[in-house]
Amino acid sequence: MKYDGLLSRLRSQLKTLEQEVLQHDASLPAHSRKLMQDTERFNDELFIQHGAQLYPCIGQIEKDIKQLEQRLKLNLNASTIIAACERINDRFSAVKRALATTGIGVKAAAQAKDSARKRILASQERRHDNSGFAWIAAGVMQNSHQLYEELNKHLNWARKIESKIEQMETILENCHGTDKIKTQNEILLMHRRLGKCRQAISYIEDRIQAFERPYHSHNR
Repeated sequence: MKYDGLLSRLRSQLKTLEQEVLQHDASLPAHSRKLMQDTERFNDELFIQHGAQLYPCIGQIEKDIKQLEQRLKLNLNASTIIAACERINDRFSAVKRALATTGIGVKAAAQAKDSARKRILASQERRHDNSGFAWIAAGVMQNSHQLYEELNKHLNWARKIESKIEQMETILENCHGTDKIKTQNEILLMHRRLGKCRQAISYIEDRIQAFERPYHSHNR
């Protein structure tokens, strides 16, 4: 067959590329694979592939070469053959570019993740500042131990308020007239205090998560 040389060269190039890809994928740190697990590195028309590992591309190129072989056997017109060869060449070039730019992709993914984390923290800061509990952060942000102490303090307050509400609701059952209205108002006030206490608890829990997140991320 007059195109045997072409097919032989393509298979040889694919074999060489496969070895490069295997070495590339094997040397990828787990952190890099995780960072790029949702990253699309190619145009959908070139490859269906996500993440830092490139070996899935090899099978897709191999399939193209087999299809080219079938077209050659069918003696299809030259334009069809040329288009198939150009597609294979484009795929070779794309994988080689990806091999050379994985480091850049990892850095970009890390920066995107860091930016997203900072946006979330900034949003939490704005929400917390507007919540009226910023004084907690100012007073106890030196370390997580202080935050846990503050959390336990507020949990104790919440339990005491809940107990007080239960007592007042029992008293309310035997109240009449003005005393009943007064007790109802006191219960309402206690519920408001409980609501603020629970908001403070939620705020402190968020601060603990924000404080400890860098530590957990570093130790994964």
